[in-house]
Amino acid sequence: MKLSRRTILQAVGSLPFAVASLRAGAMAQTASTVTPSTEVPPILFVHGNGDYDALWVTTLWRMESNGIARDRMAAINFTDPLARSDDKVEQANRSSTEDQRRELTAAIADLKRRTGASRVALVGSSRGGYAIRNVIKNGGAGDVSHAILCGTPNHGVFATDDTPNNEFNGRGAFLRGLNEGESEVTPGTAFLTLRSDGLDKYAQAEGRFIGKPGVPTGVTAEGPELKGATNLALGALDHREVAFHPRAFREIYKFIAGREPTRIAIVPEPSVKLSGLVTGTPGGVSTNRPVAGATVDVFRVDPETGERNGGALHSSKTGADGRWGPAQVNPAWSLEFVLASPDAPTTHIYRSPFPRSSDVVHLRPARPLGSADKDAGAVVIMSRPRGYFGLPRDVVLLDGKEPADVKPGVPTDAAATLRLPASEVGRNIVAQFGEERIVARAWPAAENRIAIAELTY
Repeated sequence: MKLSRRTILQAVGSLPFAVASLRAGAMAQTASTVTPSTEVPPILFVHGNGDYDALWVTTLWRMESNGIARDRMAAINFTDPLARSDDKVEQANRSSTEDQRRELTAAIADLKRRTGASRVALVGSSRGGYAIRNVIKNGGAGDVSHAILCGTPNHGVFATDDTPNNEFNGRGAFLRGLNEGESEVTPGTAFLTLRSDGLDKYAQAEGRFIGKPGVPTGVTAEGPELKGATNLALGALDHREVAFHPRAFREIYKFIAGREPTRIAIVPEPSVKLSGLVTGTPGGVSTNRPVAGATVDVFRVDPETGERNGGALHSSKTGADGRWGPAQVNPAWSLEFVLASPDAPTTHIYRSPFPRSSDVVHLRPARPLGSADKDAGAVVIMSRPRGYFGLPRDVVLLDGKEPADVKPGVPTDAAATLRLPASEVGRNIVAQFGEERIVARAWPAAENRIAIAELTY
């Protein structure tokens, strides 16, 4: 699909007011036919490839703001979230489809045990939808009332005759097994798919977004849809936003609860308690394995300058479980998290105020300083974990300019990097995405330090 600037801007202009386009496959189910009770089942959120459960924090907050009790929700943190290149061949710190099925099955059982519920609702982003479908198809349907798949490449990121054991291959053994039959869903569980209408980097007809420019992928924007499911296209949202955007939240809540949410906005708590997990990247591979011996310091900072307001609000050192916290903060405070993890750069993570408490404020050190950084006095990264930067779709400014390393068109980049000369170490850097604005400080690269302005929305 070729997207012009006008096409993208027209789609964005209508986005806040858009009604999702609805496509229902043959024998499509509805939530009401599967779960006649008005009680909302416990909800388990399932992250995608290379990700972690912390991505669901804004969704959890919105659910809480609509009366869903915190103890009736959970988010799985897969041990090794990255997929293998070949599902049948073991790779260090990567997981197979069977690994994920096994971990998700255990998480479902745990949530059922804690809540006393007979069934739970599952919500998955991207690869997380594979694990959900795998569990349901292989004996788990009785445990799952609803399955919501957000941007899941249900017919592959590509569909070719090579790499038959790659789980993202629509013609491979794994996806052919999930999709076989007249209906692609399992009876007894209500299925909803959410997809982008052309801006999902992993649902493109041409392969430049997966490193194969000019090569047909064999998939289309409709690839995430399933025969037999309720299928919604959410306009100009990108691959991640179809899970984490407020627009996606509305559809997730409505499908599970059987009614519209009372509110989309997050209701602040008077006092906020934060904690989380420190993880790492052994061998350059992102994992969710805990890191021991890391120190975490939390500071309140001035939202206009990024300068610290006093000493640390919280300081701790992780044990074998990798946990840090809890830190007690005010919901109006901008924060700086300083993470000193073994064999990694000291990372200064600047965040917008946290409106509600969370125990999934996970911290992972920045990538090592590399050859591209050798002449830099300071390195500042602007990161958006719950979506990509889209130009001209979004307002994206780093230090007052559109980042040169964010490509226009289909949103593909979730981070932008600013390198500063040594003479500018210590000055404040503004990272702006839409209405979210974070002010970070430039720390000296010579001391093996990197600053990250991490967006929440």
